[in-house]
Amino acid sequence: AVTRGFNPHMKLAFGPALPTGSAGEQEYVDIWFTEFLPPSEIRERLASALPGELAPIEVRFVGIREPSLAAECTIVLYEVSVVGEGVETKTLQQVLDDIVSGGELQVEHKGKTKVFDLARSLPKEICVRSTESGMIVEMTIRMGPEGSLRPDVLIVQALSRIGSAGVVTTVTRRDTLIESDQGWRRPI
Repeated sequence: AVTRGFNPHMKLAFGPALPTGSAGEQEYVDIWFTEFLPPSEIRERLASALPGELAPIEVRFVGIREPSLAAECTIVLYEVSVVGEGVETKTLQQVLDDIVSGGELQVEHKGKTKVFDLARSLPKEICVRSTESGMIVEMTIRMGPEGSLRPDVLIVQALSRIGSAGVVTTVTRRDTLIESDQGWRRPI
């Protein structure tokens, strides 16, 4: 389907926005259609029209009255790469644990101070592991109307407390999930 108006365009809605500079995997999009097509045909048509990196993996129908992806998806899984000399996995893990146990994190952004309740923002323990080129920090962040904590901001804060010259090299959103009373699940 297309929107109405002077400049019609495809009627679609992406899931929650990625933080600037972040990569995304398992991204979701709602697309409106004007006629019924089997999900397998939709997937094939989209795959033939899109670059390979953007080809759909799975397609399913969603009721018109169901909540939007942006409203329904509240849990995000991130993987952050960190490199730098003088940073050890155990030290970074300990400092991140200390920050989380402090209960809240104040973040300055565009002249405003935002305070995150870390017990709410981080529903699962952070995990730091070594790689050949540095470290990977895996974290789960809860999004909400008050905003969401950027994973790189938390790690930069930890590196600052260590006094390290380490840097965040990549931030990748691995998945976006729906939270319910039964637990977390993928939109598809």
